[in-house]
Formats: sequence, structure tokens, C-alpha cells
Amino acid sequence: MAKVHEALKPIQWLIGTWESVTARGAYPTIKDFSYNEVIKFLSIGQPLLNYEAHSRHPESGAPMHLERGFLRIKPGTSQVAFMVAHNFGLVVLEEGETVENGLRLTSKSVDRMSFAKEPAVKAIRKRYSLNADGTLEIQTDMETDNTPMTNHLRVVYKRVD
Repeated sequence: MAKVHEALKPIQWLIGTWESVTARGAYPTIKDFSYNEVIKFLSIGQPLLNYEAHSRHPESGAPMHLERGFLRIKPGTSQVAFMVAHNFGLVVLEEGETVENGLRLTSKSVDRMSFAKEPAVKAIRKRYSLNADGTLEIQTDMETDNTPMTNHLRVVYKRVD
């Protein structure tokens, strides 16, 4: 296992594999849904964490969504940047800061494939919280061409390694 870079101390609580306890999505333009998800934050000795996420349908187990990216911290600060590529054709750069037992991120750029599904995502806002019981909660808000910033996802994870 690689040594954790000194700069990662404010976010090292994220390192590991997390499995959803509850994962729910809602949005004004779609039917509410639930899913199962596993996310991983891996340290390889640099001032960043490698990230991957995959979600599955709760009954059939069919793959639903995949993400890969990097969560980087500016050494000596609470500033973070998170670059994520999604399998449905979206690439997002979020920036923000560490807060006590959490992260707050807002998209700085959102880009997409020319043939990605409409409506286009315009902005994303995320809140990560390490809860008192050791669970990780992530809330994701989203703005599209048709809908103002609205909560889209709420997931609670337990650490599995």
C-alpha cells in the first residue's frame, strides 16, 4: 500500500471502499429510483486520490452508471478539485473546499459528447459528509437546460475496507 501524501490529511478519511446502504435519486423530469453503488478512493502516494464508482440496479444487478476520476487537494490548503468522467458522455470539473468531516464542491465546467442524452447538464453541486456513525453521505444537486438547481441524488455509504 502506498504511503498517504501529507497533503491528503484533510481528506484521508475518504480513502477506502464504500458501499451504499441507501441510494436514491429523484428529479422533477424523471421517476424516482433507487440503486446500489460502490465507490473507491485510492491513494497512490501523490497529493490526489484516484476515484471510481459503479452503480447497479437493485433487483436485476444490471450495471447502471460508471464514473472515474481524480480528487486533488492543493497542498497546504483546504482547496480541492475533482475531475470526473461519466460513462453516459459527461465530463465534470468540480472545485471547492474541505470542511470539518466533509467536502463542498461546485462544478466549474461541465462538458458532454455531442450525442449525449438531452437535456444537457449545466451545473452540479455536491456535499460530502462523514457522519458521526462512520457512514459517508453524499448529496448531489443538478441543473439542466430545463430544470434549475435541484437535489438529484442522496446516498449513504458504509466503509467496507
